[in-house]
Amino acid sequence: MTTTSTLNRVERACAELHCDGQPVTFTAVAARAGLGRTTLYRNPTLRAVIDEHRHRTATSGTLTGLTDEIATLRAALDALATRVRRHEEQLRRIAPKA
Repeated sequence: MTTTSTLNRVERACAELHCDGQPVTFTAVAARAGLGRTTLYRNPTLRAVIDEHRHRTATSGTLTGLTDEIATLRAALDALATRVRRHEEQLRRIAPKA
């Protein structure tokens, strides 16, 4: 099984649990994704995904939760804008001068 497919299974399990109104726990995610809890705990990426979903579920709908989501989205947007500017610079350098 590839790392990407495992990550996708964990993401899907977290989303399904959230949609079903169930708590996002390592035990519930492991059962839903068909993985061992140890696998989830030992893999830092999978652990981070579950922790993020747990935090999102716990704070969804609250003012603090919305503020956190806005801050996260701003940070992601800033990172994306920086990347776009860097790519535009690279394109200007390699574009032929007319």
